[in-house]
Amino acid sequence: MEIAEIKDQLTIETVLMHYGLKADKNNMLRCPFHDDKTPSMQVYPDTNTVYCFSSNCKLHGKAIDVIDFIFHQENVSKGEAIARAKELVGYKEPEQPTDSHRYEKLFKVFQSNLKKHEKSQRYLKERNIEHVEAGFNANTWENLKQCIIFPLKSKQNKIVSLYGRSIYNNTESRHFYTRNRKGLYPGYPAAGTKQLILTEAIIDAATLQRFTDYEILACYGTNGFTTEHEQAIKDLNQLEEIILFFDGDQAGREATKKLADRLRQLKPEIKISAVNIPEGEDANSLSTSHEEEIFEHLIATRTAFTNQNTQTPTHQNTSQLDSSNPLKLTYRTVLANYYVKGGLRNEADSLRVSLDIEHPQNKRKSRNKVDLYEDKQVEKIAREAAEKLQLRADLIQLDLELFTELLEQYRDKQHAPKEITQTENKISPQLEKQALDFLSKPDLIKRWNDLIGRAGVIGEENNRMFLMVIATSYTMRDTLHALIQGSSGSGKTHLMSRIYSFIPEGVKKKFTRLTEGNLYNWGEYELSHTVLCIEDLDSLEDKVLLALRELVSSGELSSGTSVKNENTNGISSIQKIVYGPIASMCCTTKGEVYEDNMGRCFVIAVDESKAQTLRIIDYQNKRAAGKIDEDKERQCTAFIQTLVSLLKCYDVINPYADKVHLPEEAHKIRRLNGLYQSFVKAVTLLHQYQRKRDTRGRLISEKEDLQIAAQIMFESIVLKVDELDGSLRQFYERLKSYIQTKANGHHESYEFGQREVRQALQVSRAQLQRYINDLVQLEYIRQSGGHINKGFNYKVLYWDNIQALRAKVKRHLQGQLDQLELVTN
Repeated sequence: MEIAEIKDQLTIETVLMHYGLKADKNNMLRCPFHDDKTPSMQVYPDTNTVYCFSSNCKLHGKAIDVIDFIFHQENVSKGEAIARAKELVGYKEPEQPTDSHRYEKLFKVFQSNLKKHEKSQRYLKERNIEHVEAGFNANTWENLKQCIIFPLKSKQNKIVSLYGRSIYNNTESRHFYTRNRKGLYPGYPAAGTKQLILTEAIIDAATLQRFTDYEILACYGTNGFTTEHEQAIKDLNQLEEIILFFDGDQAGREATKKLADRLRQLKPEIKISAVNIPEGEDANSLSTSHEEEIFEHLIATRTAFTNQNTQTPTHQNTSQLDSSNPLKLTYRTVLANYYVKGGLRNEADSLRVSLDIEHPQNKRKSRNKVDLYEDKQVEKIAREAAEKLQLRADLIQLDLELFTELLEQYRDKQHAPKEITQTENKISPQLEKQALDFLSKPDLIKRWNDLIGRAGVIGEENNRMFLMVIATSYTMRDTLHALIQGSSGSGKTHLMSRIYSFIPEGVKKKFTRLTEGNLYNWGEYELSHTVLCIEDLDSLEDKVLLALRELVSSGELSSGTSVKNENTNGISSIQKIVYGPIASMCCTTKGEVYEDNMGRCFVIAVDESKAQTLRIIDYQNKRAAGKIDEDKERQCTAFIQTLVSLLKCYDVINPYADKVHLPEEAHKIRRLNGLYQSFVKAVTLLHQYQRKRDTRGRLISEKEDLQIAAQIMFESIVLKVDELDGSLRQFYERLKSYIQTKANGHHESYEFGQREVRQALQVSRAQLQRYINDLVQLEYIRQSGGHINKGFNYKVLYWDNIQALRAKVKRHLQGQLDQLELVTN
């Protein structure tokens, strides 16, 4: 078919439609050969040509016919452009039966050459593609000289042409094809393909074959989606999704948008998504610099591609500020890239910055120092940058205005006071009225505790309310923290999880485990005023415990890291801060270990009594029998969440703070007193709809709040006075009771063995061993005989009276509270 015949049969409208381009009613469209925001290309249907009137266009000054359009659009040779034009008019070259045989024979020669040349093997290994079907041409074929050779295959899986990739990356051209390129790489997708990845280049497709099971098809560059690709995709009747895996640069992003539009026209019913490649990376570079899990992550987090209003020629920006490097704040638009070097000053009356404006394609830059609050300066900068970079000044100015707003928001956030931002919850007026009525009535703590019980928390009446007060303290400045202690299987994690369920979404985070750097890597305010729950504190490494302790104690985490300084081209150190405060609940089997490390924590021992066990079993049986109304439990849970969401942050003053003192026998009395005062404030905050406020808006604690705090905290105070931790004390009391029952009045001389106690008290061997060792070390019991092979015997050495101790502590507290009542009355 002659060129004249092609031009006679192929219309310019057909060519434009093939590339997803359409002229407006004036036969104008945005030129695809330069960054064109307003239509500057005129279409002439009578002559089947187009002409671009923009001086920014490389094709300005000459008419472009159908073949030239294909030539420039696909960036191929003239011969290949003519071949594409023939395809568009439906002309097919006669099949050359010898081509496939010739290429397959030649490829085998290249495969054998690959094994002989160390340089080519080293190249494949360095690019992480030594697994692929490839060959090497040293000097035998001039067009593909010093190239790794890849086969392009027909629908019949025959090699019909070859692609050569130069092993010298510093060469001006690295991509070569045999004449009249045809075929696909790595081959035609299987007929049953449901998900297909399209890559920008053959090397990328070769790379992904190793790291994913998806069907893969390579394009031949950003403009290398051919009619053969198109037909192959059309033939996939079961195809559900096409995933675009193009390079992480401006050209790759623009090609992704253009190809997505074309694919949408080709198959409107399928999903089109794009993998978000890191800036400056491609599939192959990722394979050489990252672990292979990066591909699974990138594909799993792909985003559905949507058309960003391509019919509107006005300049629109949906770009966001990239503040990952505080010394290089970045803002990218379709027009240009903008960088603020060295960070921002905290000056409310100015926004002085070192600004770079970069052309997205050729990377030329315009550098300036400017105050973005000075309109005349901004206008001048935009004009000068536009002239230097050959961009539109009005669009640069608009970009800078939007960039300024984002910088303001960033600066305000950086230096904003760490106030609480309550999570917005959509509450119906009727439900809000019910909740406010609940919070305003007397006996709030009792009614709230009953509500928790109706939500499915069995027993643990004091502990569950204790934890509820601690959890709701996330709104306070002096937040509270709990170590929930109990033996394995005692229900401590279940109790914490149920209290956790009463906190509204958005202000709570729960973890089974934490890695070393996890807490340091949250956003600056992402943890601020949240409830943090850890199911197993014992599994955390020391470095994680250190970070948690700092966050609990000081209310913030500070870490130093290094970033590249674009001004000096060196490395600079920056400080990264994660702000609290947080409220926290953590489960442990050994609370005494962490109590010293986390001084602001209450130790709460779960109820491991037989009576509690029977209550839980009874509940489980009723639930299994369908006798528990689970819908009502869920309604109660939702109502508690509503109550919590209505609690606001207030400062609290306690006018009676110097009137109540804790027992002097308590360990670390200073810390415990601080905890008590904070707990009183939390109880007051829970009663905020019933408490008065002073002239400064602070809630005023009442005597009732001190009384409630002392009652709820009583067990925790006793634990601070007692030498034994919660679960150990419960075991010891059970052990003494068992011995007194068995000894018939001679309990002081009674000897017992571990097996006897294990069977009588139904304690696991490991747990019993820990209890025995702890009691021996504390000199509460002693070894009295036996043998290592037959088992040791023990006697109780110290018959303490915990009930007397509890009574003493209670008299101490209640006496002060009673005296307070008398004085104030």
